Amino acid sequence: MNKIKTLENLQKLHLLIESECTGPPRSLARRMELSERSVYNLLEVLKDFNAPVAYSRSRKTYYYSNHFKLDFRISLSVTNNNEVTELFRGSYLN
Repeated sequence: MNKIKTLENLQKLHLLIESECTGPPRSLARRMELSERSVYNLLEVLKDFNAPVAYSRSRKTYYYSNHFKLDFRISLSVTNNNEVTELFRGSYLN
């Protein structure tokens, strides 16, 4: 379930960047209840997805320098004795 938590944190970071209200890295880490290192790691994941993440020193916020959309869809089900149990299904970002 650690991977799901990472995706949830990535979603939260994306929404904060999209609304341009992250604050500086230390404040962002506190807001997200993560270490600064974890926030930087999540930023690297976004950059791996070619997200145009930039930081404004004057506004003290991360932002996207160009349009960027991130859409999560997760489904988790278990099949046991030919019976399917849906544990989680959802779209994180619409």
